[in-house]
Amino acid sequence: MRLALTELRRRPGRFTTATVILTLIAILLMFLGGLLDGLIASSTGAIRAQQADAIVYSDTAQASFVRSRIDDEVRAKVEAIEGVTEVGGIGNVQLGARIPGNGPRDLAGVALFGYELAPDGVPEVPGAGQAWADDTLQADGVEIGMSIELGPARSPIEIVGFVTDTSFNGQASLWASPDTWRAVLSENRPDAQLAPGVYQGLIVRGAVDDLPAVIDAATDGATESFTVDDAINAIPGVSEQTGTFNQIIGVTVAIALVVIGLFFALLTVERTSLYGVLKALGAKSSTIFAGLVAQAVVVTAIAAFIAGALVVGLDLLIPPGSIPLLITPGRIITSTVLLLVAAIIGCSFSLRRVLRVDPASAIGTTS
Repeated sequence: MRLALTELRRRPGRFTTATVILTLIAILLMFLGGLLDGLIASSTGAIRAQQADAIVYSDTAQASFVRSRIDDEVRAKVEAIEGVTEVGGIGNVQLGARIPGNGPRDLAGVALFGYELAPDGVPEVPGAGQAWADDTLQADGVEIGMSIELGPARSPIEIVGFVTDTSFNGQASLWASPDTWRAVLSENRPDAQLAPGVYQGLIVRGAVDDLPAVIDAATDGATESFTVDDAINAIPGVSEQTGTFNQIIGVTVAIALVVIGLFFALLTVERTSLYGVLKALGAKSSTIFAGLVAQAVVVTAIAAFIAGALVVGLDLLIPPGSIPLLITPGRIITSTVLLLVAAIIGCSFSLRRVLRVDPASAIGTTS
């Protein structure tokens, strides 16, 4: 192994091609992972922020706020469950927002939430006509104290502050009082306006085992309830996006495995005579193979380090709100580990050839 590492140090040019190719693959792998994380974060932030033991929709809503209706009677049944401590209504409407200083057709997509129980990181309910805004709207020029206009009715909303990581379905969120939400909903979606006391969903808190199932039983099946994690997975498109990107990431890792396997297979062919000499001197096949693995791991680690630095730099250069890219240390570490595993597996393709090297014939071919 020491000989293999010495070769890396003294003849780095031999490994340049593999390092460059692996760096490009690592960049692609980390970028795809960051894009997946960004898409999921921008789609699920509003749900992830909920401090809830259960999120309740109507039974036919398919986990969609738009299709859900929870009236006072159903809410009363939920509140009557033993162990339930808090129940708050929630609803949203997705509209285009006109921002002062931007063009008349330059609209920002927003999801206006009306809430009774404040999510994590969101202050208490603001006053009438006011809202807390997700900080991604700052990229569109939104500032504290500014009034923006929502929907075709141009309903005015005053921004009183910013919150973080609360986007929903790829749109920046606004957090307002239930009355403000109802007013905006009725002005811009008259066909979807709700009666007083009716919400699109409920946020439920309480120390109850399997609370979602208990709620659905208490309402005689009039509701479909989820934990926060299940509600996130039930958002349309989330599981499909995750599955698709994970398949692409898997293919990328497989390509890295093939590249490493081919490179070290060719390297093994070139070194057949050298391995014969080493075996003649008493070196074991396991020692020679360990040297190959060490070289593959070092080359892959260098490529991953370079790729990680470039991807972080790319993330800093991309304007906020333009691409849903989220680069995290966890994603870089995961990508690096996947590449290292691929490197070790790829090297295993050379093991059989190393084992078959015969010292006498290998040395004989060089004389």
